[in-house]
Amino acid sequence: MPPKPRFSKETNRGRHTAMRPSKSSVFILILHLLEGALSNSLIQLNNNGYEGIVIAIDPNVPEDETLIQEIKDMVTQASPYLFEATGKRFYFKSVTILIPEKWKSKPEYVRPKLETYKNADVLVAEPNPPGDDGPYTEQMGNCGEKGERIHFTPDFIAGKKLRQYGPQGRVFVHEWAHLRWGVFNEYNNDQKFYLSRGRREAVRCSAAITGNARVNTCQGGSCITKLCRIDKVTGLYEKACEFIFDSDQTEKASIMFSQNIDSVVEFCTEKNHNKEAPNEQNQKCNLRSTWEVIQDSEDFKKTSPMTTQPPKPTFSLLQIRQRIVCLVLDKSGSMALSDRLKRMNQAGKLFLLQTVEQGSWVGMVMFDKNAYVQSELIQISGGAERDALIGKLPTEARGGTSICTGLRSAFALIRKKYPTDGSEIVLLTDGEDTAINTCFSEVKQSGAIIHTVALGPDAAKELEELSKMTGGLKTYASDQAQNNGLIDAFGALSSGNGDISQHSIQLESRGLTLQNSQWMNGTVTVDSSVGNDTLFLITWTAQPPQILLWDPSGKRQEGFLVDTNTKVAYLQIPGTAKFGVWNYSLQASSQTLTLTVTSRASNAALPPVTVTSKMNKDTGTFPSPMVVYAKIHQGAFPILGASVTALIESAGGKTVTLELLDNGAGADATKDDGVYSRYFTAYDANGRYSVKVRALGGVNAARRRVTPQRNGAMYIPGYIEDGEVKWNPPRPEINKDELQGKQVCFSRTSSGGSFVASNVPKAPIPDLFPPCQITDLKAKLQGDKLINLTWTAPGDDYDQGRAYQYIIGISTSILDLRDKFNESFQVNTTDLIPKEANSEEVFVFTPEGVTFENGTDLFIAVQAVDKVNLKSEISNIARVSLFIPPPTPPETPSPSLPCPDVNVNSTIPGIHILKIMWKWLGELQLSVALG
Repeated sequence: MPPKPRFSKETNRGRHTAMRPSKSSVFILILHLLEGALSNSLIQLNNNGYEGIVIAIDPNVPEDETLIQEIKDMVTQASPYLFEATGKRFYFKSVTILIPEKWKSKPEYVRPKLETYKNADVLVAEPNPPGDDGPYTEQMGNCGEKGERIHFTPDFIAGKKLRQYGPQGRVFVHEWAHLRWGVFNEYNNDQKFYLSRGRREAVRCSAAITGNARVNTCQGGSCITKLCRIDKVTGLYEKACEFIFDSDQTEKASIMFSQNIDSVVEFCTEKNHNKEAPNEQNQKCNLRSTWEVIQDSEDFKKTSPMTTQPPKPTFSLLQIRQRIVCLVLDKSGSMALSDRLKRMNQAGKLFLLQTVEQGSWVGMVMFDKNAYVQSELIQISGGAERDALIGKLPTEARGGTSICTGLRSAFALIRKKYPTDGSEIVLLTDGEDTAINTCFSEVKQSGAIIHTVALGPDAAKELEELSKMTGGLKTYASDQAQNNGLIDAFGALSSGNGDISQHSIQLESRGLTLQNSQWMNGTVTVDSSVGNDTLFLITWTAQPPQILLWDPSGKRQEGFLVDTNTKVAYLQIPGTAKFGVWNYSLQASSQTLTLTVTSRASNAALPPVTVTSKMNKDTGTFPSPMVVYAKIHQGAFPILGASVTALIESAGGKTVTLELLDNGAGADATKDDGVYSRYFTAYDANGRYSVKVRALGGVNAARRRVTPQRNGAMYIPGYIEDGEVKWNPPRPEINKDELQGKQVCFSRTSSGGSFVASNVPKAPIPDLFPPCQITDLKAKLQGDKLINLTWTAPGDDYDQGRAYQYIIGISTSILDLRDKFNESFQVNTTDLIPKEANSEEVFVFTPEGVTFENGTDLFIAVQAVDKVNLKSEISNIARVSLFIPPPTPPETPSPSLPCPDVNVNSTIPGIHILKIMWKWLGELQLSVALG
């Protein structure tokens, strides 16, 4: 039995030890219900306590009631640790645990209200790939920006990974800091040591954490612990070298380095923060400590330390139920304008034909200044129910607009059969309504989730408040029919709780206004992860077009059903659509056509490629830029190399196209994580903007089983106890064949919802946007004293266009360079002409004006300037250390003495002396390795 780690006195009190159900091999390709979901958290901070935290158990986790208790134990242990770590400022007050629908129901399991898998803050799911139980937090944004979701596995929650990560409660606090305050790791798996003034240092915070540099060499089933070799070129330790810290420590910081150490109970502060360590916290947060970032958060600013101990967390157990949704559709007189009523019916038809899942309960209300029940709740079990609902869509537009009347009618309709808790309302309106706020309190009390669709430029300005207060999706569609915005909005309304294999996935959404018998030609790729229940839907504004569709084998597809009243034609492909490229050609004269293609997963055991998108904020205030994100994954694995574009349409009808990038520069926080990002600065009007993302996978797109260093608790390689190294097993390795990735060809579109812009001046729009900060500056020595710099070029306006010039500053003081950049020695950049944004820049120079000799650390930063002299923030600070190896002494032969092959953990005679020698050698190397 391995010895119990001595890193924390916390235990798994109250944890049951019942055997878990066996795991099927299907979890190799486990379906994460949440994959691709972007967070819309319900967390509130109330009197220092966090309320509304949602912890969801993935539907594919085998039923095990002990897991619920283990989640409670983790949070209960975490709360006092968080309280003390934040200076008695924060604690966990209330937590909701979402229990899968397939688990046995119990009286204490109640129906959720606003809580869904989509807005879960923590997901407990089987490891993917198998064996990788590492906790981590999704972080799309940069320093200080909230994360998306924390990921745990059942084995981690159960305490089976205690030696590798430490107590679950402490790890939860580490992940919470990622999620809530946007801080980053203070370790670095890619570079575990660095040179500082000629000495080797471990990447850690604080620098007072003690330990040794060791390497574990294994062969033939036996392992030997050795001193790490030093690279004669870099002066650093060999790649396999690990920093093994002592079990007994006195240092209190830092939780973002290794919270498992018993003495660690604080975050690094400005006083003890290791600013020189090359870790993500320093790179992304401008050398600021984690506590400084936390102090800048809104949470910190609106609280003060408590004078009493906080109560223990409370828990609510909620179990997913069948989906209940009611369409609440505006039929007021203004819906007759710009073909709005007909377009609403086209979108409603797609929703009822395809988007809403089998087994859901659906009702319908239409409203003007009064409300009319079109259909009571009926359960979708086949085509008959779908057709019946489609037949109830409004056919006439007249009257005024009373949104609250429509909502109240929907609440009453739902309550005839079910409580409104957790039900969904899809509210579409195009009209102004000054009385909309009169039913806000009823909406809050209902427990219903309201998705809003604002149609046209005059929809009620307060409409988005309904979505905001209930956690619903908010979308906007203009009167430009060719943008297909209304159909995109309804197509995005898949269940927040259903099995992703049953979700409708949009493969294509395209529109075009044709003249003089023009053709609208194109292709749609049906990849192997989708194909079931595939639907081709075409709309027009005047006369039915000629429709030609061929499957990948070249066979023409017949049988489109044509509805001339709503101006829709559709074809449902029976069974599973053929994988490959489908070709279409549509012909019409002087009218607008749209094509929408949707499908579902081809196999419940194979996760489909999903694309989900969002903006970083609900509102944009000029000249503050917005950021658009698109997450492209297949199961747990990111899709790299895809071609991703965002189409952002303003209230004025102008559409801006942005290429989104996963390059770790500009708006993109992490390279090659499957999250594609870009700044948006092309404001042209105040009001609502809609967002749509198109993603294509071709020869360059690949699914990767390997991801960059995740933002999560460190995997502990081993411990030093009584002078001996106790190694943990190495982290599970990925099959080398998977590292190259698997090519993925696909096409997807995704609605990114909407946002509202304000403070936009009238044209011409002034240039108030500087270049974006350079975040990926790297430096290395080239030869004796040449320094090679690389970075990704920013633009004239954030990451658009071309900067005018670069300023490169160097210093031997990292803080002077950060705080007094303008006073640093500036490199001659006369010959350095900036390239187009997102190009790779390379610059080589010889340092002048500073002393650069053996043992010197040189710090470098870059600032970009645009044509109107607006300057970016200074870049991340890169570092080079000049290391000149000492001359190699001549070898002197020594007599050969017989020596046994000793394992440091063995107990052969004389091992006590070897241990003493080993400890002495470790202390000797410590003075070199850790300064």
